[in-house]
Amino acid sequence: MSTDVGPKAAEETDRPYGLPGKPLARGPFLFGLVGGLGVLTAIAIAQMIVSSLSTIILVVVAMFLAVGLNPAVEALQRRGLKRRPAISIVFAGVIVAFALFGLAVVPPVSKQLSEFVAAVPGYLTDLGNHPTLRRLDADYQILPQLRTFVTTTLGPSLASGIMGAGLVVLNGVFTTVTLLVLMLYFLGSLHTIKDYLLKLVPASRRDRTRAISEQVLTGIGGYVAGNVLISVIAGVLTWIFLSIVDVRYALALALVVALTDLIPLVGATIGAVLVTGVALLQSLPAGIACAIFFVVYQQVENYVIYPRVMKHSVDVTPAVTVIAALFGGALLGIVGALLAIPVAAAIALIIREIVLPRQDRC
Repeated sequence: MSTDVGPKAAEETDRPYGLPGKPLARGPFLFGLVGGLGVLTAIAIAQMIVSSLSTIILVVVAMFLAVGLNPAVEALQRRGLKRRPAISIVFAGVIVAFALFGLAVVPPVSKQLSEFVAAVPGYLTDLGNHPTLRRLDADYQILPQLRTFVTTTLGPSLASGIMGAGLVVLNGVFTTVTLLVLMLYFLGSLHTIKDYLLKLVPASRRDRTRAISEQVLTGIGGYVAGNVLISVIAGVLTWIFLSIVDVRYALALALVVALTDLIPLVGATIGAVLVTGVALLQSLPAGIACAIFFVVYQQVENYVIYPRVMKHSVDVTPAVTVIAALFGGALLGIVGALLAIPVAAAIALIIREIVLPRQDRC
């Protein structure tokens, strides 16, 4: 008696739970279920991005700064230094710049605040001795109400405000330290990151992608270096002028001008208005002199300094620059305005090197 079994019987033996049925790929229930899961997944991803937007911005800014400082590192490498010592020198320069900014800005602010707190009792005494206020106090009991307001409302508000300001300062310090650490990491592993990302590109397109990415990174690095150089020039010239005019806290105000000058379009104007306002509070001639200086300097910066410094960095038309800065500022504020111009330059380069040649072949 033969014990052989047919193919169908053998297949049923290998599958103790029976053969699978027809696929449900065309069923309406499965289609709706997959579509609903896709929508929920998209919503969850969007919520994750929104929740971690500050961290994403921090990482992008750190990468942006690392790309901008990379030309300085490569310049030191061309002088015979290895990459690690070159990175250490550049990073030390960044730390010194942050420290100088803090030393120049924090002491004047602390001094002004302490002087104001020390002068408050004198202000209250002068108010109490004023004849008009005495007469009003006799009629309407203003001083007792003022004391009650200070003790019950103003005092707790100031205390909570000081605590909030302290938390803001601590958060700023933590964010700055995190930014510096990320920047150092990206600066040290920039070549490794580029090589890893290029491996994701098909081998047939890898060389062209490498050339385009190098050109994009060179443009971004040139933009960052040029923007920093222009800001340094603005800060140094402002410090020299304020020192000549004898405006108090000239170094701190010059650093404010240098910092705001990094912001495209409106940064120079914001710094000029702030410094001119501070000078006006000290004396009218100093304020007028500052206004004239900034009007003249901004013309020189826009038509002489900026074109010469930026001629080897980004290739973006003025109209695209303005539009990109406006969109970047609307989306991400100051950070978006800073990143918008090099991003626009990268998009323009990709369109010119990839999209337009493909359209010409069609």
